[in-house]
Amino acid sequence: MTTYTPTRVSDWANGNRIRQALCVLVGTGLLALSARVEIPFWPVPFSMQTFVVLALGMVYGPVLGAATVLTYLAQGLMGLPVFVGGGGPAYLAGPTGGYLLGMVAAAWVAGWLAFHGWARHPLTAIAAAGIGNLPVYLLGLPWLAVWVGSAEQAVVAGLVPFIPGAILKVIGAGLVAWGMMRIARR
Repeated sequence: MTTYTPTRVSDWANGNRIRQALCVLVGTGLLALSARVEIPFWPVPFSMQTFVVLALGMVYGPVLGAATVLTYLAQGLMGLPVFVGGGGPAYLAGPTGGYLLGMVAAAWVAGWLAFHGWARHPLTAIAAAGIGNLPVYLLGLPWLAVWVGSAEQAVVAGLVPFIPGAILKVIGAGLVAWGMMRIARR
């Protein structure tokens, strides 16, 4: 008799709809909680959401990770107070809307890289989280520029102050994914 050993953490949920639904439920709960861990900035608050988004993407894989973030955004769009400042369509259309939408792509990119072996070593796992974090800024900064008046102001207000925290969150998410991978292979 052989026992099944997953080669990726995301293998745990593959093919089982109940497990996938449970993963989405846990993931959206973690995202809502991570929004509460914040340092108020304007126009974009500093929170732990990107850490959770990257870790979920890398642990769940690209499809389930992105689906979890989409479900989280849908919860916020419906008015549930899951975002840093609450919820509702107006919040999603506000200055942070691009960053929130970028989180879907971030989960997918980080998950795709982890799915293709990047989470097997701590340095490549951190690199995958770093690459996965790029869509958050690639979508968030242009969106923010509309709100603050220029691309330069968006970079000053929506990127520069976040670089140290983003580095720590990327390192943390990469190490969490790598650790989960090690546990899954046992």
